[in-house]
Amino acid sequence: MNRKKIISSAIITVCVIIALILLFSSMYTVREDEYGIVKMFGKITTVRSEAGLYLKVPFVEEVSSLPKNKLMYDVPSSELLTSDAKSLVVDNYVIWVIEDPTLFTQRVGTVNEMEKRLDATIYSVVKNTMGTKLQTEIISAGEGNRNEVNKQITEQVNSNLSAEYGVSVLSVEIKKLDLPSDNESAVYARMISDREQIAAALKAEGELEASKIRNETDKQAAIIVSEAKAESDKITGEAEAEYMRIMAEAYDTAEKQEFYEFMRSLEAARISMSDGKKVLILPAESVIGKIFIGE
Repeated sequence: MNRKKIISSAIITVCVIIALILLFSSMYTVREDEYGIVKMFGKITTVRSEAGLYLKVPFVEEVSSLPKNKLMYDVPSSELLTSDAKSLVVDNYVIWVIEDPTLFTQRVGTVNEMEKRLDATIYSVVKNTMGTKLQTEIISAGEGNRNEVNKQITEQVNSNLSAEYGVSVLSVEIKKLDLPSDNESAVYARMISDREQIAAALKAEGELEASKIRNETDKQAAIIVSEAKAESDKITGEAEAEYMRIMAEAYDTAEKQEFYEFMRSLEAARISMSDGKKVLILPAESVIGKIFIGE
């Protein structure tokens, strides 16, 4: 009897274990940032896009996951040729997301495999885009031109991949542009030479313009000085003529002339005796001398 109980207990225990195994084998979870892909015999039966706990047929259906969030992939740098047959090393990165997990699983399968296809497509598009531009244009391009090139590459890459693989390429950015080590010095030297020629031309134009301004200024200054001197000479002449007229009117009679001579003689005598001397020597024929001698 005890033996039967033992066997029954063992059978129940095995059944419970099998039931638990079946239960846990039939349960799976899907996280917020992923898709749950359910397959039966290699064929997709269900795609779970909402996070939660789900059931599947144990040992028959298998579950895999794909990321739902945006992914960034650093594309290996590659050496390309520009339109002037010059080498340029381009380093890109891409931001992409899985839009159609069913198509992605059927056509690609894994993220690693998709990155290989991103590699090939981006290289091809970047090569064709850079091949239409001069090396100096690419190196010296401003931020606005660089953004336009990135936009053009992104649109082309997305067009090539989205419909075929169920992904969306959000952005392909040029992270860095380098010159190959073997011709980097030569390119920099040529660019420096070009900039020096531009600077010399601008300096020559500036000096020519400055010379024109100086010559025009000197001309205007000479004209102003000449006109001022002529006006000064004219005023001086007019003043001298007015002085002579006034003097002629003041001494136009013999009595006025005699009085003027007398006043000038007194002024000369005053100045001569201003140092305290008491003796004044005068010629007898002078106006004051005649007064002193009583003539």
